[in-house]
Amino acid sequence: MQQISTKKRTPLLLYDKYFLFSVVALIAIGLLMVTSASVAISERQFHQPFHYLFNQGIHLVLGILVVLIVVRISMKFWCKISVFLLLFGMLLLVLVLVPGIGRQVNGSMRWIGFGPIGVQVSEFMKLAVVIYLAGYLVRRNVEVRTKVSGFVKPMVMLGIIAILLLMEPDFGATVVIVTTAMVMMYLAGVRFWQFAILLLVVLVAMSVLAISSPYRMVRLTTFLNPWANQFDSGYQLTQSLIAFGRGGVFGVGLGGSIQKLFYLPEAHTDFLFAVLAEEMGLVGVLVVIGLYVVVVFRAFMIGCRAQLAGFHGSGYMAYGFAIWLGMQAMVNIGVNSGLLPTKGLTLPLLSYGGSSMLIIFVVIAILLRIDFETRKKGVATNQFRRSLY
Repeated sequence: MQQISTKKRTPLLLYDKYFLFSVVALIAIGLLMVTSASVAISERQFHQPFHYLFNQGIHLVLGILVVLIVVRISMKFWCKISVFLLLFGMLLLVLVLVPGIGRQVNGSMRWIGFGPIGVQVSEFMKLAVVIYLAGYLVRRNVEVRTKVSGFVKPMVMLGIIAILLLMEPDFGATVVIVTTAMVMMYLAGVRFWQFAILLLVVLVAMSVLAISSPYRMVRLTTFLNPWANQFDSGYQLTQSLIAFGRGGVFGVGLGGSIQKLFYLPEAHTDFLFAVLAEEMGLVGVLVVIGLYVVVVFRAFMIGCRAQLAGFHGSGYMAYGFAIWLGMQAMVNIGVNSGLLPTKGLTLPLLSYGGSSMLIIFVVIAILLRIDFETRKKGVATNQFRRSLY
């Protein structure tokens, strides 16, 4: 008589628990730090300490609703509308430059206003470029690998987008989009000599843009020696470095930051990481960096699994999102710590901001959907099992 096995089977998870845990942890830390960093400025501007917390909470609730909706959308849908998303994004980039439609903030035309609601077009453009390019790399895979035309076509499109972004100007978003697209092309199998030539051209172009623009040149020289102009162009960076110095190993404690008390501009947005370093110290910095490493690594693994399952478009999309998140986090942390010139890039999942948070939530939802569809199909090779689970 056949014996019945009493051994319990582990249920199949349809999501990456490490990825999801790291995302939730970053969101929780971000909400805590935005609250801490914005109390003083909120009290001064709105006569109550939790204005930015309430707004961030609203964005968080909307983001969760977005995730619940987007995670139910099949990846086939995103492939079908990829061209439309790109064209719509380029239209928005044109409209944001039109007086009366675009909204100027800190000297840059980056926002389209709808009454009290503002949308940062460059955030949507990052999403549109990754989704479009993922579809293009599947449709034109042979041409991309074997012909120059397959490489040049998306680069022309990317050049137009870069010009429109630089007209705002938004140099930081341009760097993130161009870098993400180039790495996606390289992962798709473009020939190395083509990639090397483009990389050289991009580096030269970015250098010329940085040198030819007075305010970018000031940022570049200030970054090299901020203490030479610590009360002028180097003020923000020196205050950020002071925050890092005060934090030490274990920090001054949550809520104990001095720099957020109107010394460090944009403490709850672009320079939130400096406040975190001051209050949480080196330990907090390493924890946050570790969480970002997990998010980026697991996103790459989601892409690997998708490609093994035959979902090549989903795989390229996951790679693009991983590069985008990693690149933006790296730049923001580098700017805060004085390793890179100042750029107006938020810290994904942590910094205050509606447009950025909602778009990042869309990215997280699509990554979860890619992982769900791949795991549901049940295809995974033995060589990746250990690293994926």
